[in-house]
Amino acid sequence: MRLEDIPEVMAIERRVFTPAWSSGIYRRELLANPWSHYRVVRSRGVGLPSILAYGGVWQMGDVAHIPTIATHPDYSGRHLGSYLLVHLLLIAAELGCTEVTLEVRVSNVRAIALYRRHGFVEVGRRPRYYSDNDEDALLMTRYGLDRRRLMAELTAVEATLAQIWLGQTTSP
Repeated sequence: MRLEDIPEVMAIERRVFTPAWSSGIYRRELLANPWSHYRVVRSRGVGLPSILAYGGVWQMGDVAHIPTIATHPDYSGRHLGSYLLVHLLLIAAELGCTEVTLEVRVSNVRAIALYRRHGFVEVGRRPRYYSDNDEDALLMTRYGLDRRRLMAELTAVEATLAQIWLGQTTSP
């Protein structure tokens, strides 16, 4: 993610999250947080938004944390979230982390399923974590970040992406 990506990231952010992060938070993450690593999934197709998904990972010793990950709502269900998630896990592994944590709304069934597919398990709950509606957050962790296993996951996700986008006139 680059500074010039922030306006398009914010357009997705406002559609996906309540409450949304501010553009200032992203600026701070990119410029002033030495432990943060943010990525975007860029499209190459005509007529597609230039950014289809984004997310970040923080290094906190040998544990990584995913503070945010989102897919453009018009392109959800096309495995872009899996693609980005595996890349974030690979970044964590390259940084020497041995596990990754995140929080997710208990009502976000699709995201919970995504995380479970990629080896995350529920390890706790934060009551009334989300300020907009006092919804609980599930704490999820993926233990073990074996690079070979992650590369195999990435290969499988890339094969699925190729199948999904093969019939399209544009591709991500």
